[in-house]
Amino acid sequence: MSAALMVIDMQNAYFESPALQKHQERLVEKTNELIGLAKAAGIPVLMVCTEHERDKSTWTLSMLDDDQGFIFSGSEQADFIPGLDYADLPRLVKTRDSAFVGTDLLLRLRNWNVETLVLAGVATHNCVAQTAADAFANNFRVRFAREALASTNDEYEEAVLRVLSDEYRQPIESNAELKDFFNAQQA
Repeated sequence: MSAALMVIDMQNAYFESPALQKHQERLVEKTNELIGLAKAAGIPVLMVCTEHERDKSTWTLSMLDDDQGFIFSGSEQADFIPGLDYADLPRLVKTRDSAFVGTDLLLRLRNWNVETLVLAGVATHNCVAQTAADAFANNFRVRFAREALASTNDEYEEAVLRVLSDEYRQPIESNAELKDFFNAQQA
């Protein structure tokens, strides 16, 4: 079995929300720890980010309805948050909540012979959850990096994690548990 770590939407735009700002320091610390653990175990790490074009060609329905774009390519909003250790890591740009929709994620995962995805990032109840559900639909196992997740709504976060964990058998684990999992991948 092989694994990959996906760090989802740890970008400036999302941390403009006070609900996520309060988690930023912890998220940077725990995500960097997780990246280090994955690298030490030879586990690929993929930095997933959302970017849109100003011409509306990539906008979601709600963005079109509101005539309000978000996270434009090349903007400061699109940059990863300060302190995140992402240098030399591959990036995957998406325009929808799920990292699988409209991207080459499946190809990358197949090329890496990945069977299990470890998911970290924001927001748990949106982009992380949609990616987890689509991973299940594509026959990938998922593990959630509990300490490296946050959401703008704690109630939604807990509810969606409970559903995905129960229904799709996607465990919610600490960095210590994931370290053991990563190290087992080397055996």
